Amino acid sequence: MTVDETRYLAIGEVVGIHGIRGHLKVLSYAESVDLFASGNKLVLSRKGKPAGTFVVVSCRPHKRVILIELEGIHSIEAAEGFVGCELVVDKESLPPLEKGLYYWFEIIGLEVYTLDNRALGRVQAVFPTGSNDVYVVRRGKKEVLIPALDSVVVDVDLKQGIMKVDLPEGLED
Repeated sequence: MTVDETRYLAIGEVVGIHGIRGHLKVLSYAESVDLFASGNKLVLSRKGKPAGTFVVVSCRPHKRVILIELEGIHSIEAAEGFVGCELVVDKESLPPLEKGLYYWFEIIGLEVYTLDNRALGRVQAVFPTGSNDVYVVRRGKKEVLIPALDSVVVDVDLKQGIMKVDLPEGLED
């Protein structure tokens, strides 16, 4: 059995262990630590194959990682076997967002068109800038950086996989 990437979302990687009680050091891919909150279910996956489903007991930031205690992992020996695993969650378990807000995994892969239906390419990546996210859109060797602002991103249709944008003058040059 493999972890279905259409159903599950990778939110972090176990990069080490901490202490004698089997706490996992996790490098988070998530924008918020809310996904690691007590009571949440996480699947540990190694090379796309599930290594177990666990409930989070506790979670806290520690330097550049998050320390997570999972039910059933109570020793260094038990934790060592999970170093290198990815933590994934069922996309259905993600909290719903307000209207007009999207998870990055929903945006990446969308085809981007201008208001006059000119194809700009596909969203390849999203990165935060502090004030707003920026969508990296590529078509061949051409790349356009599109600010994720209501004035620029006019419509997002997840069912059709399309984003419509009203590019400010000079953004595409």
